[in-house]
Amino acid sequence: QVHLVESGGGSVQAGGSLRLSCAASGYIVSSSCMGWFRQVPGKEREGVAAIYSSGGSTYYADSVKGRFTISQDIAKNTLYLEMNNLQPEDSAVYVCAARLHSTCGAPFIATLYNYWGRGTQVTVSS
Repeated sequence: QVHLVESGGGSVQAGGSLRLSCAASGYIVSSSCMGWFRQVPGKEREGVAAIYSSGGSTYYADSVKGRFTISQDIAKNTLYLEMNNLQPEDSAVYVCAARLHSTCGAPFIATLYNYWGRGTQVTVSS
C-alpha cells in the first residue's frame, strides 16, 4: 500500500517562506515522477512542480518559477517543496502525488499520477 503524507503547511505573510515535506511509504521514490499540486475551492487542481527521481530533472509552473524549489531525499523517501517569496495567490491546499516507475512527461497532468496525499494547507496573507 502506497501512502503519501504531507506536512509543513501553515500561515505566513506575503514575502515569507515555507518548506513542505511529503513522506512516502510502501514504495521507493526512485525511478518515479513525484509532483506537487495545489487546489483552491472552485478552481481546477494546478500542477506546481515535479521531479524525476532518477536524474533529478525538475519542472515548474510559470507561476512559481524562481520562487519554489522541488527536491528529494531518496534515502528518507521524502519529497520537499521550498517556497519563497510567497504571495496571497499561492494560498491553497498543497498535495503531493506520485507516478511510480515513470518519467515526468506532461508533468502537470493530474490524471497521470497514481497516488495522492491528503494535502497540507498554505495560507498567505497580504
